[in-house]
Amino acid sequence: MNWKLIFQLSLFGLAMGIATVYVIPSNIEPAFWLAIFLFCAYAIAKGSGGMNFLKGLLLGIANSVWITGAHVLLFGRYLAGHAREAAAMQQGPLASHPRSMMLIVGPLIGVVSGVIIGLLALIAGKMIKAPSAPESKATA
Repeated sequence: MNWKLIFQLSLFGLAMGIATVYVIPSNIEPAFWLAIFLFCAYAIAKGSGGMNFLKGLLLGIANSVWITGAHVLLFGRYLAGHAREAAAMQQGPLASHPRSMMLIVGPLIGVVSGVIIGLLALIAGKMIKAPSAPESKATA
């Protein structure tokens, strides 16, 4: 398992966790995630040497740790910039404990996004040919 690759790619999750608090509004966030998922799927397929789906799944879970952590730690600022999400939390089963709801829902979203990244990595792996071994020339 290429843990270094998974960790390095998960730093996109850290960046997005912070960026969605301060810079990126929720209406354009999916476009950023699409670009990140496609890049990560390519990187996994290109450099991982197999088990692409599992690596994508683990990456999604790692991303959710970063994102959930950032959103919980910066909770007040996150809600200030995400009125729709704040309203949804008030309607949820843990309305009186929104941070707890984030801690439960975040990993679930991580698994779903990991499945998506894993499937994209599988597809990318089929499209990217592994470098062929150099041909040896027999001398007579």
